[in-house]
Amino acid sequence: MPAALAAKVRTLAPSMTRSMQRVAEAVAHDPAGCAALTVTGLAELTGTSEATVVRTARLLGYPGYRDLRLALAGLAAQQQSGRAPAITTDIAVDDPIADVVAKLAYDEQQTLADTAAGLDTVQLGAAVTALAAARRTDVYGIGASGLVAQDLTQKLLRIGLIAHAHSDPHLAVTNAVQLRAGDVAIAITHSGSTGDVIEPLRVAFEHGATTVAITGRPDGPVAQYADHVLTTSTARESELRPAAMSSRTSQLLVVDCLFVGVAQRTYETTAPALAASYEALAHRHRSGPR
Repeated sequence: MPAALAAKVRTLAPSMTRSMQRVAEAVAHDPAGCAALTVTGLAELTGTSEATVVRTARLLGYPGYRDLRLALAGLAAQQQSGRAPAITTDIAVDDPIADVVAKLAYDEQQTLADTAAGLDTVQLGAAVTALAAARRTDVYGIGASGLVAQDLTQKLLRIGLIAHAHSDPHLAVTNAVQLRAGDVAIAITHSGSTGDVIEPLRVAFEHGATTVAITGRPDGPVAQYADHVLTTSTARESELRPAAMSSRTSQLLVVDCLFVGVAQRTYETTAPALAASYEALAHRHRSGPR
């Protein structure tokens, strides 16, 4: 799918070699022009080799350059069918607040669309199956990813599942030691290389728990200890918009997908649990004296 190709280019480019990045950037910026080029032509355009072009195509999920060209042609046709052109969304210090709102909204929409297009639904379904049957779920995240970990555990608790969010790396590891087959451990790390998140996931993996990584770098170190990898996308980082902001947006989408999937699988127990939690809090939302 053209949308999935664009998402893959944006997500994987930072982890490529410099020469492969040039090929990926050319593909993302001018799909129509690149679709018209032979493998030799694209190599000459990007100052790389034919082998680099082929390796880039394979990293993006295509058997060879011919398949990549077909996808690029599809993406070009999609863009020519009336889709709005990309806008520059760098936020300047002197931007009016209305422009800030518009630029952030555009960036977050693109981030969500890229994440949805690139998300492996087979991996997602397997993670949902494990979560729905888990005796216990531990979720690891630091900083902004820690907030997303808390969001997921709160959702799971609302439907009667046992879940814990760990932002303290020492507590995370000591709790991971207690996990076993039938439990689930989830690591949330945009970079895929956060040691304080990888370490408890490794311990959980070695103790037989089903492990899931939610990451923007599916080829990062965290993936070696993950049974299932769910890839997130992110907007381009800028001075006023650090990666943590846009990565959080895509992480929350994946978390919502996991939660809704689990709620579907466990609907007979989920529905009464949600109803009970709503009823328990209802009086706090009523206006006027009680």
